[in-house]
Amino acid sequence: MASIRNLKKDINNVLGDIIEGVYIVEATNGGGSSKEGTAIIDGAIETFDELIAKVNQGGVENKRAHFNGIRTELETKANKLVDQLNGMA
Repeated sequence: MASIRNLKKDINNVLGDIIEGVYIVEATNGGGSSKEGTAIIDGAIETFDELIAKVNQGGVENKRAHFNGIRTELETKANKLVDQLNGMA
């Protein structure tokens, strides 16, 4: 199930990059952690937990549609988090 492994890696990499971006923006803007940054990080962790739970969900009838839906949800939620991150800068 290479596609499942790749999907999990994609989820981890995308949300990890968003969290790293928060740290970079905070370091650039003076070094302290901000409420906005903490909220973005919490949102990324919550999204990660939700998406990994959906990937590991058993008893799915149409796996292809299920995993494509997860990829779409990842893209939507990641774009929302990136927009929040861009608002911090």
